[in-house]
Amino acid sequence: MFPEADPDLSNDSVLNFMISRNIRGRFARIDKSLNDVLAQHNYPESVSYLIAEAILIGVMIGQAIKLRWKLSLQIRGSGSLKLIAVDYFSPTDGERSASIRAYAKFDTNMTKKSETLAFQLLGKGFFAVLIDQGEGSEPYQGITPLTGSSLASCAETYFKQSEQLSTTFKIIVGQSTSTGNSATWMGGGIMLQQLPSMKKLETSFEEESLDTEFLKSNLAKEKVDNDHENWSRANILMNTIEELELIGPLSTPSEILHRLFHQESLIIFESQKLGFGCTCSLEKVKKALSIYSSKDIKSMTTEDGNVTVDCQFCGQHYELAPNKLGFEV
Repeated sequence: MFPEADPDLSNDSVLNFMISRNIRGRFARIDKSLNDVLAQHNYPESVSYLIAEAILIGVMIGQAIKLRWKLSLQIRGSGSLKLIAVDYFSPTDGERSASIRAYAKFDTNMTKKSETLAFQLLGKGFFAVLIDQGEGSEPYQGITPLTGSSLASCAETYFKQSEQLSTTFKIIVGQSTSTGNSATWMGGGIMLQQLPSMKKLETSFEEESLDTEFLKSNLAKEKVDNDHENWSRANILMNTIEELELIGPLSTPSEILHRLFHQESLIIFESQKLGFGCTCSLEKVKKALSIYSSKDIKSMTTEDGNVTVDCQFCGQHYELAPNKLGFEV
C-alpha cells in the first residue's frame, strides 16, 4: 500500500523531457484517470494491476503522436487473461487533455493472483501497437511476442525489434488508502529512449511541434560524448529513482527529473494532462451493426424486439430497434 496522494501535486499527467544529444524520456503519473477506467468494471486485483501498467505504457508512448491521432495497445494472451486493450487519444485542436480508456477480457473463474504473478495470467501471446492517423490514412501496426516478466519488458522488446530503438521503462503500480475510505489505485512510470542520430532527433522535435532551433542551440553546447556511455549513464541514473518518487506524493515530476539528471543536458517541456474518456456513440454503434446481415440482426434481437449493445470500455448500454437499422425482423 502507498501513502495517500497529495491532490495539489500534478497527477494524471505525462511529462516530456530530453537528456544528452539523443535521449528522450517521459515521466507519467496516473491517479483519478486510472480509477475512473477501473470503475467501469469489477476486475480482479491482478487484472487491475496489469491494466494500470498497460495504461502507463500507452500514455508514455502515445504522448509523442500528433494531434487527433489515436494510439492503441492490444495485449492478447492464451492464459486466463485473454485481452488488455488501451486507447490513448491525443488532444484535438483547442483541447488541453489527452483521453485514455481501457478494458480487459478474462476467464470469470480466474482465481486471484499476487501482483508478482499477474503477468503469468497472460500465458503466450503478443503485444501490439496500433496508430490510427485518421481518415484517409492506413493505420500503423507493430507486433511482438509476449516476453520477459512484465508488460514493460514486452514494450522494450517491441521498440527494439520493430523500431530499432533502445528503450527502458520503470513502472510502479499499487493501491493507496486513507482513513475511512476504500483503497484507490495509483501508478507512475518513467521511460528513456535512445534515438539513433541527430537527424532522427531533429525529426522527433518537428513531429512533437517543439522549438527545434532552441533545442539545437542548447544541445550544440554539449560535448559529443560516446552515445553508448550516455545511454548507460542515463539508465544508471534512472534506476536510482525510488518507488514513492514515481507515484508521489512528496515531489513533482520536474523536481525528480532535476534530481536524477541535473548533471546532464536536461530539457523539460510542458506536461500533458490526462483524463478518462470514451468515444462510443449511438452513431458509431449503428455503423458497426451495419455490416451484419438481416439474419444476423434477427439472431441478436432480444425478446423485447431490440438489438442491445454494451460498450466494452465504459459500459454504456445501447438499445436499437431493428427497423432503425434498416432491417425488418
